[in-house]
Amino acid sequence: MKTICFYFQIHQPFRLKRYRFFDIGCGHYYYDDFQNEEIIRRIAERCYIPANRLFLEMIKESGGRFKAALSISGTALEQMEVYTPEVLDGIMELVKTGNIEFLSETYAHSLASLGNEDEFKKQVQLHKEKVYALFGVEPKVFRNTELIYSDEISDIVYDLGYHGMLTEGAKHVLGWKSPNYLYTSASKPGLKLLLKNDRFSEDLSMRFNNYSWSEYPLTADKYMSWIASTPEEEQVINLFMNYDVLGSFHPAESGIFDFFRALPRFAAEKGIGFSLPSDAFKKLKPVDAISVPFPMSWVDEEKDCSSWLGNVLQQEAFEKINGISNRVHLIQDGRIQQDWLYLQSSDHFYYMNTKHPGEKGFSPYDNPYEAFNNYMNVLSDFIFRVEAEYPTSIEDEELNSLLTTINNQNEKIEALEKEIQKLKKRTTKKETVYK
Repeated sequence: MKTICFYFQIHQPFRLKRYRFFDIGCGHYYYDDFQNEEIIRRIAERCYIPANRLFLEMIKESGGRFKAALSISGTALEQMEVYTPEVLDGIMELVKTGNIEFLSETYAHSLASLGNEDEFKKQVQLHKEKVYALFGVEPKVFRNTELIYSDEISDIVYDLGYHGMLTEGAKHVLGWKSPNYLYTSASKPGLKLLLKNDRFSEDLSMRFNNYSWSEYPLTADKYMSWIASTPEEEQVINLFMNYDVLGSFHPAESGIFDFFRALPRFAAEKGIGFSLPSDAFKKLKPVDAISVPFPMSWVDEEKDCSSWLGNVLQQEAFEKINGISNRVHLIQDGRIQQDWLYLQSSDHFYYMNTKHPGEKGFSPYDNPYEAFNNYMNVLSDFIFRVEAEYPTSIEDEELNSLLTTINNQNEKIEALEKEIQKLKKRTTKKETVYK
């Protein structure tokens, strides 16, 4: 039976306030709290709350047939805790149904996978811990920031213990192949891949509310007919998009909620099911391996990473923040660690994008150069604070030695904690036997 795998991304960065050159060394708080609160409250009202309610209704009305996956960044979860806890309550209700799966990602929705392997691993672990703390579930499937993927990244993800990952079904990678199958990584065959179906995903995320589109208006019946008409042997249709599609990108008056509500009924009529990513990885067999020597993403026509690292502004900022990574990892100060995470969100680099002149998009800045100057002013102050703890006079070799010592200590602590857990289990078993 043909199946649909829905995945929705939820992310909100901590946007920076206007930070002037003369603020460097004077004020160490970098965030525009008013804007951050206003944006997440507005999106919660238009999208997150009604979408959570809609999905709960769809699950119940379909008799549990409807399923979907969510990937929520750590920075978004933090803002929800402070400003919109009702969104978290709604997500918890969805989790209780067993029809919603959480995916792993980087805590700050960062670009760490492109230049800082140690930081990437730390953020993946932090995100996993955050999801478990809030919802009591541990993600088993991975999806990287903006579906960024390469052979090198797949190696790291597999070594972290994941056996399933989501990414883009880019034409320049697939060629004549269809994204509607299960694949594996060419470098790590044990890592299975679900690839986004670009056409069907963007019919919803980009074209649904486009009056000039030849297929407008799109109905659930028509949409399911298109999916049903794909070759019978094609296994899975992966529909990956932002949660904001529901009510934010496409307002409620566009009919987007009614469209989604009708999907399970028309899917059932055409013999189409819904799967969680973990279900698809268990049930389907890979048909081939794909090799991706250069990083790809789900953004723009090129499906590469040029939207974040395509110009000298972005590259300089990225190099600058990664250059202090070793020193930051030695610092115990909670504020510095928090700022370190927030400053790595990919959004800051996307705001410096010069690929689309005149298009402001989601940027809070008037132009990419203003975004660069503001970020670099903040980063300069942050570096000032880091160097106050570990000056540049300390050589890299000495830093590496300290890091090695700390890592060894952490490994010993982890091993001891595991041993304690084993002893506790043995003690519990013995007490049960004697009782």
